[in-house]
Amino acid sequence: MEIEVLVVPDCPHQQLAEERMRQALDDAGLDTTGFTTRVVADQAEAERSAFTGSPTILIDGRDPFAEPGTMPSLSCRIYRTPQGPAGAPGLDQLRQALHEAVGNAA
Repeated sequence: MEIEVLVVPDCPHQQLAEERMRQALDDAGLDTTGFTTRVVADQAEAERSAFTGSPTILIDGRDPFAEPGTMPSLSCRIYRTPQGPAGAPGLDQLRQALHEAVGNAA
């Protein structure tokens, strides 16, 4: 499984997204699975990477939180979580995305 956390330079939610991703991986029994963080610096790269705001999480090249019609953008991203709008997906949302990715790989 390949996981990337894509961010704009100086993203205020980078650390939160990374911490939640690490916790979700550990909780899912994927504690040996790592992820990379990549800075998206320009609009062309945003378009190539399907980057729809910072942070964007890709699991095997797919954004499990993509919303239809959202265009690539070098902006901050707001996630809809059960607790309300947030700068990163909730822990349960990440666990679910990982569970689905593992199931699709089987």
